[in-house]
Amino acid sequence: MSEQKCCTCTNEKEQEQKLYEVIKKYKGTKGALIPVLHEAQEIYGYLPLKVQKIISKELNVPLTEIYGVITFYTQFSLNPKGKYKIGVCLGTACYVKGAGAIIDKIKEKLGIHVGECTEDGKFSLDATRCIGACGLAPVMTINDDVYGKLTVDDIEEILEKY
Repeated sequence: MSEQKCCTCTNEKEQEQKLYEVIKKYKGTKGALIPVLHEAQEIYGYLPLKVQKIISKELNVPLTEIYGVITFYTQFSLNPKGKYKIGVCLGTACYVKGAGAIIDKIKEKLGIHVGECTEDGKFSLDATRCIGACGLAPVMTINDDVYGKLTVDDIEEILEKY
């Protein structure tokens, strides 16, 4: 998988420069880690190990603590995300109504597993917790679009829209 870049950064040097600017802005501030991680993820699209190491060194925060924060909060990602972020709800109602089969079909069509991004950076796939649309179970989101009452047969047509 290729490393994705934010739309305003044209190269790694530029991304790294922006990262150091973010760190400088928060350095010495109590509770700086989470805002730095948020902005770093905006720059890179996810939080690769090299970014975690820079943050660790510059904020004097152990790498293990940074990893713990990233893996605890669902808004952070260790893997690149696609232009189209697919989330399949695995809450109880969705799971009982076939969300597992929906995920399997998406994996088959895109050739990726949960937590991965397609080679072209177009799609990423995640399993989500309940999104509060239980009456529409099973439910899938693609960015801000919500698809409900899904069947495996719906998947190919939905993906083709993107």
